[in-house]
Amino acid sequence: MGEDQIVEMVGSGEIDALWILSPNDRRLEAMREIHRLVTQEGVRLAGVACEKPLGRTLPEAWEMLRLAGEVGLNHGYLENQLFSTATMRGKDIVWRRAVPLTGRPYLARATEEHSGPHEPWFWEGQRQGGGVLLDMMCHSIEVARFLLSAPGAPRDSLRLKNANATVSTLKWGRAAYGEKLRARTGGAVDFARRPVEDFARGILVYEDPEGDEALVEVTTSWAYVGPGLRISLELLGPEYAMSFDSLATGLKVFLSREVTGASGEDLVEKQNAEQGLMPVLEDEAGIYGYSEENRHMVEAFRKGKAPMETFDDGVAVVAALMALYRSAETGRTVDVATEDLSAFVPAVARGG
Repeated sequence: MGEDQIVEMVGSGEIDALWILSPNDRRLEAMREIHRLVTQEGVRLAGVACEKPLGRTLPEAWEMLRLAGEVGLNHGYLENQLFSTATMRGKDIVWRRAVPLTGRPYLARATEEHSGPHEPWFWEGQRQGGGVLLDMMCHSIEVARFLLSAPGAPRDSLRLKNANATVSTLKWGRAAYGEKLRARTGGAVDFARRPVEDFARGILVYEDPEGDEALVEVTTSWAYVGPGLRISLELLGPEYAMSFDSLATGLKVFLSREVTGASGEDLVEKQNAEQGLMPVLEDEAGIYGYSEENRHMVEAFRKGKAPMETFDDGVAVVAALMALYRSAETGRTVDVATEDLSAFVPAVARGG
């Protein structure tokens, strides 16, 4: 989304709210243009929503929040997995039936894995802001925080204490796969010269409102090859467990080797095969949470209410991501109360 496009859209008189969905390195620029149009051109908007992550660094995320707040814009942070039907339904059951009798949950696990992004800019550390940790662990962290938070409670009811992470380049750093990536992107991505992590694992320790520890265990990967994108969630407590696996679908299709055709993603996102026993997501937009996410944001902006997820939550997620990157780079657990991450930029984003 360029400046001219933003001006054209809001100048049409038909736009009430904007969704910032541009590449990571263009989002702050877009927000600054929205800020200018509101302050200098008198444009009126009901709200602005931004795709994850809110920023590549904490200063970028803080600036996004400051710009929206300075002009009184209602703002929403787009994190689709919170709005997944499975997430919403599972959380409702656990917190309504189990928590009042046995206590709060103490561990949330979240995993998102696939075989790698389609667009070249995702693989470029300086443009994207990192590798798979920044690109996908933002999903896992926020859905885990959501599951561990009481219904209706703000996400900051959980206080982040420390972070520990490991990152690796498992698949795409191998010469043959790096060359495939270079060819696939028309030479735009030279992974041999500028690699980023394609696997990340992290542990975040939070303190809940009762003073007990609540753990978030997250794993993300661009090195997973299966039927397609896999999202798995778990929520564990004293006498209960909840789990979800996006590839454990009720609908499956078997195609023999006699059924041949062009590759595609008509069965599941990031599909890796067209034959065999394949899971089918009959409503990807709903299962992944996009439908309800957009409906929720629109209704919140229409009513002038703060959405369930705001830029404040986006800032908190970036803070956790930076703590994880610092941990991975230093090889130690990061105590967020004493660690200064205000100017921290991950090595892969620095070109290091």
